[in-house]
Amino acid sequence: MVQAGQRTISNLLSGWNRDAAYQPDFVAEAADAIYLLEAKARSQLQDPVVLAKKEAAIKWCELASRYNGQNGGKPWKYAIIPHDAVADNMTLEGLIAQFGDSSAA
Repeated sequence: MVQAGQRTISNLLSGWNRDAAYQPDFVAEAADAIYLLEAKARSQLQDPVVLAKKEAAIKWCELASRYNGQNGGKPWKYAIIPHDAVADNMTLEGLIAQFGDSSAA
């Protein structure tokens, strides 16, 4: 339940599309951070809807990181990963190093 003052990614998208709903593909917690991860086809990486969701997710990660930083929690980081980059021999750390968004806190 969203309480007054809380922001969801869908709230951040509302300026772009009032009916926008957003749920990330994956959330993974590592020793140093919590990762909000999206896997997308390479052909969709520049799609306006995908870019709007990316922008909202990065903003949400910034806000969540700020809150967690004030309350002893881990930062949130965002990555959009091309689906064909995900393979059995890839680690979360390797994917983040290649595709993590440096503008997400």
